[in-house]
Amino acid sequence: MKYTEHGDKSASLIVFLHGGGVSGWMWDKQIQPFSNYYCIVPDLPEHGLHSDDIKFTIKGSAELVINLLEQKANGKKIILIGFSLGAQVIIQILSMKPYLIDFAIINSALVRPYPYTEKLIKTTVKWSFPLIKHKYFSKIQAKILYVNEAYFDKYYEESARMKIETLMRVLQENMSFRIPKEFKMAKTKILVTVGEKEKAVMKKSATDIVASHLNCQGVTLLKIGHGFPLAKPDLFTYIVETWLLKGDLPNECSEIRSFCTEYGAED
Repeated sequence: MKYTEHGDKSASLIVFLHGGGVSGWMWDKQIQPFSNYYCIVPDLPEHGLHSDDIKFTIKGSAELVINLLEQKANGKKIILIGFSLGAQVIIQILSMKPYLIDFAIINSALVRPYPYTEKLIKTTVKWSFPLIKHKYFSKIQAKILYVNEAYFDKYYEESARMKIETLMRVLQENMSFRIPKEFKMAKTKILVTVGEKEKAVMKKSATDIVASHLNCQGVTLLKIGHGFPLAKPDLFTYIVETWLLKGDLPNECSEIRSFCTEYGAED
């Protein structure tokens, strides 16, 4: 698996898993703040540094990350942090290896499959794929994901390089993913986050994840859409650090409120 390493190799291990359509660079703003940890930032198959030799699947990616963890952990505490597609991979890892991970932060993970997924993907890709090569379209997508100007060229380069088969495969995996029944067995402390401005299906997915595991704590981030780690990296880092060190969320963050008051009663 392609990855970069940072920080203190004798410390607890943090693995950052990126979302679909981006790669490990989305975590650049977290590397320095977490330099007192041993940080590993992989690129998922068919993303970033990866060639197309290994085809992306959520389960296959989980297996690759598990292999990497078993090579690198050496008895260290293991923390997984993932966004969107990477967060789905984390859910799969926790379901496959319930005793391996100590802490997990799951950001914006879709776990409610879309109806008629295959037909929807074919229709969407048919009209959108030709636009990927155009910078104006990429700039619209980048804005939605909170990719700023400093990272736009890298985002555009990777988007333009993506093959149509890869895009369809990633979307199929993303939009058909469900919480595995084994997820509830994970002996992991889990934080689930979602943006207030995300689609209803994303917020409902977050409540599903929280409801499916006794060790889950869920929060919604005010005035944030899909892309919290990129939109507010300093706040993201602060929340993660406080949760890891104190076992709670910082009272100073007015943008945070719990699912139980806002979304707990939703279907």
